[in-house]
Amino acid sequence: MNALSPPLPRSRSGDGRSLQSVPLVAQLLARNSTVRRNRQPRKSRSAYFGRNMIQSTGFWFCGLTRRPQFPLLLLLRVTCHAVVSCLLQSAAEGRVHLLPLSSNKSSHVQSYCERETKLALSLDFWTLSSENLIAVLPVDPVQENYVRKVKNCIFSIAFPTPFKSRVLLAAVSKFGMWADQLGDGRAHLIGTYTNRQGEKWELQLKGSGKTPYSRNGDGRAVLRSSVREFLCSEAMHYLGIPTSRAVSLVVSDDEVWRDQFYNGNITKERGAVVLRAAKSWFRIGSLEILAHYGELDLLRTLLDFIIQEHFPSIDVKEPNRYVDFFSTVVFETAQLIALWMSVGFAHGVCNTDNFSLLSITIDYGPFGFMEAYNPDFVPNTSDDERRYKIGNQASIGMFNLDKLLQALNPLLDLGQKQIAAQILHQYPVHYYARFRKLFKAKLGLLGEKEGDDELIALLLHLMEKTEADFTMTFLQLSEITESQLQELNIPQQFWALKTISKHELFPTWVSKYILRLKSNMNDSVSERRKRMITVNPRYVLKNWMAESAVQKAERNDFSEVRLLHQVLRSPFQKHSAAEKAGYALPTPSWAKDLRVSCSS
Repeated sequence: MNALSPPLPRSRSGDGRSLQSVPLVAQLLARNSTVRRNRQPRKSRSAYFGRNMIQSTGFWFCGLTRRPQFPLLLLLRVTCHAVVSCLLQSAAEGRVHLLPLSSNKSSHVQSYCERETKLALSLDFWTLSSENLIAVLPVDPVQENYVRKVKNCIFSIAFPTPFKSRVLLAAVSKFGMWADQLGDGRAHLIGTYTNRQGEKWELQLKGSGKTPYSRNGDGRAVLRSSVREFLCSEAMHYLGIPTSRAVSLVVSDDEVWRDQFYNGNITKERGAVVLRAAKSWFRIGSLEILAHYGELDLLRTLLDFIIQEHFPSIDVKEPNRYVDFFSTVVFETAQLIALWMSVGFAHGVCNTDNFSLLSITIDYGPFGFMEAYNPDFVPNTSDDERRYKIGNQASIGMFNLDKLLQALNPLLDLGQKQIAAQILHQYPVHYYARFRKLFKAKLGLLGEKEGDDELIALLLHLMEKTEADFTMTFLQLSEITESQLQELNIPQQFWALKTISKHELFPTWVSKYILRLKSNMNDSVSERRKRMITVNPRYVLKNWMAESAVQKAERNDFSEVRLLHQVLRSPFQKHSAAEKAGYALPTPSWAKDLRVSCSS
């Protein structure tokens, strides 16, 4: 098993309908939104920007029955490569209505936005609050927004920085080593959004300006990386992989300068902001930094808060709660990375600040879905040492969990430390068990048979040697008939299988595979194929597809962003527009040498 394993929209005004927060918070991407409160906010934590700022956005805002308040924002203190967070100091409760302001959208964009608005107008009540966080977790007493070393707090206060040029709503979704304080300083946590089902989501803007953690950065994100994050986080969700979500994407004409491949070639790009959501944005690095500076009381406070809010099966008063917490994170992280591997996903930057404590996929940067199968696949051209190649992801996961254990150790007694170390050593067992289960399902295998591991490993070996397409090889095994496969009579439509069939050992593998399928108990060909099609996607966000959408978006043509968004919502089903676009065909020749990097 060594082949894959490591060793606003626009709306009519005054229509009386209430609006869920997805379109509302989309406007925060351009400016801070107005919000309604049932009680007066603390004056020291609010600010009023004035009418002229609202009118200059080119967007519409919410009309409210009371004077609008612009709440302060708080930034989450984190470590290396972390996305800095902030949150509103006030709750937003009650009904909201739309006020149309200036708009320069085409009729095509307007019709798209109107469709999205109809989908959004389904919730009668929503809330946006930060009180559950700031009631427990300390806030930086320094309220000026400048780069500095921050200690003895979890959050810092800051405002997002508005774009200076026109903004366009591009898309809306339906909803290694210790490196000190190196958060990239360009994200703001708005607050906790609660829908009418009682589900809570922390809303965050990425690319929204400088923070105390920005170092030498400008606090911005560029269009190309923002489009990629918007599309990939939604694609992962519909593949069934735990992930943060993307709510909306706004692009501007503001100039952002980037050295994309760190070769001295600095170019002008367009600024963009993604509104994204997650159950929590705390990550391993959130705990590491507190342990590193010996802020143990704060570490304990934060851990208890996270357990109380997000780990309901753990009693926060239980003396062994931190061991139980660590056990859960170890198990769930193993499950997550096995899921990544099952769809050929390489995160690109798997450091501790990109690993969620809730074991969800976060911080989409130089990621990539493997095209030609290669266990050494590295999507990030900045990763010269190939540290985060796809075949290393499970090992890196264990490395990061060891760093988490080191952060927890000051709070554990000797017996708890020994138990926690044993838990960590179970990580490879959890990972391989889920890995095997997933890949057996991809091949349609039922039950346990001797030789299953060798069958999977041999297929991956043949794919590697022939550079067969990872995604389409498994899908086409779901579609081809057993007789076609056994007779090696492979139609041209199964182009990935034709590639792998060139290997001299392919007939041997086919014979073993057909024999193994016949050992499935109480199974039929139709049932087996049906099962396989539901776990082997037809469409994943390959780099060339994202790049095609980015190139069009640079020209304010967001049609392919929306097409991909639609297609990737149903990745296991054939889509006529996707077929026409070639999303199920081999990578086009123009895209063979595409590269992505950390520069975003």
